[in-house]
This record gives sequence, C-alpha cells and structure tokens, in this order.
Amino acid sequence: MKKLFKLNIRAYMMIIALVIIWVIFSIITGGNFLSSRNISNLFKQSVFTSILAIGMVSVIILGEIDLSVGSIVGLAGGITAIFDVWNGFNPIFTILITLAIGAAIGIWHGWWVNNGVPSFVVTLGGLLIYRGILIGITRGTTIGPLSSTFKTLGKDYLPNWFGIVLGVVASIFVVYSILNSRRNKKKYNFEVPSLGIDVLKILVFIGLITLFVYELNDYRGMPIAFLVLLFALLFFSYTTRNTVFGRSIYAIGGNKNAAKLSGINIKKSTLMVFMINGIMAALAGIILTSRLNAASVQSGDGAELDAIAACVIGGASLSGGIGTVSGAVIGAIVMASLDNGMSLMNMPMFWQSIIKGLVLIVAVWIDIATKKRAKMA
Repeated sequence: MKKLFKLNIRAYMMIIALVIIWVIFSIITGGNFLSSRNISNLFKQSVFTSILAIGMVSVIILGEIDLSVGSIVGLAGGITAIFDVWNGFNPIFTILITLAIGAAIGIWHGWWVNNGVPSFVVTLGGLLIYRGILIGITRGTTIGPLSSTFKTLGKDYLPNWFGIVLGVVASIFVVYSILNSRRNKKKYNFEVPSLGIDVLKILVFIGLITLFVYELNDYRGMPIAFLVLLFALLFFSYTTRNTVFGRSIYAIGGNKNAAKLSGINIKKSTLMVFMINGIMAALAGIILTSRLNAASVQSGDGAELDAIAACVIGGASLSGGIGTVSGAVIGAIVMASLDNGMSLMNMPMFWQSIIKGLVLIVAVWIDIATKKRAKMA
C-alpha cells in the first residue's frame, strides 16, 4: 500500500499542485479567482497553450525540441486572416489550407532532422524564417476583423445542456477506465490497490467533473474552443498510449539505438511527429486569431517557451522517453492559472516572468528528485 501510495502521489502531483495554486489565488483575490466568469476565461485562455503543448510533448518524448512553434502560430494566424479578410475565402477551406501549411512545415523540419541537422538548429532557423514570412505577407499590419465563423470558434459558447451531457459521458468514461484498468491488472496478476481506493478515486474525479461543468454553465457555458482541445486531448492520449506509432515514440526517445535494432522506422516516426506538431501549431494559430478576432505580427511571440514549460511542468523529460499528453495539458493549465491569478493581483509583468521561471525550475527539480528516490527504493 505504501508503494502504491507513492506511485499515485507521483501520478497526480500536478493536479494537487494545481488545486493548491487555485486555493492560494482564491484566498489572495478574495474569491474572485474561483468565480465562474474567471474560471471560464481561464480555461478559454489555456486552450491555446494546451494545443501547442499537445503537439510539443510528442517532440520532447522523441528526444527532440521545436523552437519555431510560436512563429508557426503567428504565420498560421496571418494566413487565416489574409484568406478570410482580404480574399473572402470559405472558412472551412481556409482552415484546411492553414492546417496543410502547418503539416508541410512540420515535414520540412522532420526532413532536416532525419538528415542529421539538430532539431534545435532547424527550428531555431524556422523561428526566424516564419516570423519574417509573416511580416512580409501581412505587410506588417494587423488584419481583422474576421468573419462570423471564426468569431464563433474563438469567442462563443455551447448551451448548458451540452456541458451536462458531456459531464455525464466523462463520468461514465472515468468509471469504465478505472474499473477496466483494475480488471486487466488482476488478469495479469499485477498489484492493484484496494477497491475502496479505486472507488474514492472515481468519486473524486466525478466530483471534479461536476464542479467543472457547474462553474462553466454558471457563467455562459462551455467555450467552443475548449471542445476542440478536449477532442485533441482524447485523440492524442489514445494515440500515444495505445498505438504502435505512439509506443515507438517512447522507444525512440528512451533509446534510439535499441529502437532501431528492434525494427522501428525512426525516420518515418520522426517525420510524423514533426508533422503533427506543425498541424497543432497551425491549429493553435487559428484559435488564437479567432479569439483575438485579428492577426498581428506579434501573435505567438514567445509561445514556444510556454509550450515547452507546460510539457516539462506536466512531467515530460527533455532527455526524451518520458511524458504524457494529459500531463502537458495540466502543465498548460498551471501556466494559464499563474498568468490569470497574477493578473488579478495586478502583479507587475517582471514579477510574473520571474515567478513562472522559478515554477519551471522547481518542477524540474521535483521531477529529478522523485526519480532519484524511486531508483533508490
């Protein structure tokens, strides 16, 4: 039981940290932080970084890095605005073309990495190239406002009944997942916690889901952009954990030579990972531009640092082989919570940067210390 307790603490450490952050900010702001309006805005703001982190975490698990996603975000937003505002293209066509450009950029990065150029250098060059292209194609101007379709994606909300249905479905999924995991562990004679602990876990998760839906419905409902994030989270969580492609990413990041000897096509996997990262960066650019209702040359500036920080805070290892999609999203929500809470406190920007940097360093230190204790045990 002691061993299982330690494993659970490590698995849910970031959720516990997130709750602590929320409680502290709620006390300092006199309850304003946990108001329905602020929680709704917080999750809407976190969608952008979360989507970036979902793409970035696979790159980090692979043992690589991408410093260009912020510039890809800006470029994707600029392309979206040019097609929509200047040329009046169909919104669906605009989105598909923008995502295709993101995929092409990712493939371009993957090709260079496969040919021996370090990903740090390739994507650092991309950071400069795509920002330059953005300034060129937009003529250095802000382009907006966008059409109603994009404003709906970025700013509108789903009806309350949809949030309730989604909450019920999520609760059923939690019950099934935990009980199915318990059954599979017993089937293969793995160690399992007592039934009481699993029941308590189910009740806690259902309670959090209920509170989440209530908070959002108490304001205006679930943001449409958050639904996009939820779909991406479920899809990529399943892909990384339950497919051959997903497991090959962990194998390559853990030990590239061993992965090659086991028959994994490293070049193909690398190309796919960078392509997916490019698509997710383009999607984040579309959502950010929709939320702001305009594209500017500053869009996405520095976003790559937030995405990398979200992945690391969520438990990903920069040396590769370790990390989860859900952890990256939790890390993004932690980052958004810090930004939101410190803004409510009217904290100067320089202090906000200092605190976020310290949180990142402490998160990495805790992760390293935890791994050392686990090895010693």
